[in-house]
Amino acid sequence: MRALDIAGTGMQAQQTNVEVISNNIANMTTTGYKRRRAEFQDLMYQNLRRVGSNSSDSGSVVPSGAQIGLGVKTAAIYRISEQGTLQQTSNSLDLAIQGNGYFQVTLPSGDTAYTRDGTFALAADGTIVTSDGYSVAPGITVPANAQSVTINGSGQVQVTIAGQTAASTVGQIQLAVFPNEAGLDAQGDNLLLQTTASGSPTNGNPSAAGFGSVMQGFVEGSNVNVVTEITSLITAQRAYEMNSKVITASDDLMQTLTNLK
Repeated sequence: MRALDIAGTGMQAQQTNVEVISNNIANMTTTGYKRRRAEFQDLMYQNLRRVGSNSSDSGSVVPSGAQIGLGVKTAAIYRISEQGTLQQTSNSLDLAIQGNGYFQVTLPSGDTAYTRDGTFALAADGTIVTSDGYSVAPGITVPANAQSVTINGSGQVQVTIAGQTAASTVGQIQLAVFPNEAGLDAQGDNLLLQTTASGSPTNGNPSAAGFGSVMQGFVEGSNVNVVTEITSLITAQRAYEMNSKVITASDDLMQTLTNLK
């Protein structure tokens, strides 16, 4: 009985859907998190009567045929890259991107990772680093005698040093944009890696054409909409229940056949 297997694929698909939604809700307060959305595709079909086949020797053609679907499968889990809400922190090393782009982070392996999480700090040597201690490219060092750090919308890092009237520029933060942001490979810790699907990054200064601006003293919150996620969760739960009812009904049909004498 095909209905058992079909309903089984439906329950598996909705389980995946609930898992994606639960991950979104769990990360509703994660800095720079981008919500995910599960996409599904129907499985292959069995042709009981092929559409377009001849129904007689005179050449008459079957107009619609008879196909039975075999269920559903998970096609993709997309990352939705819409802007998250900017939250003011008043921390001079907290940065948020307003618009397109990713901060670049140098991993211990030497590889470059990408993130929208701009909660930065200073290492012991004055280098600007992430909360895990990874250097923010291109490796900017703030002097130990700096009294204040200012980062403008174009990513210029300027410091005020005691005894000097004018601010000194110590570095330039650059952003990276990708042809396909959804193709980036999530690694956890708010880090993403380049893949063949994402394409090669284009680097540039903030506020340049095609790049977002940097806002000091802010961080970008998650773009998860709790109301939407709860609504989707209820829909997925009801779809799961309906597929389970199909399995129950199929079992009742098989029980009826078993009891035939």
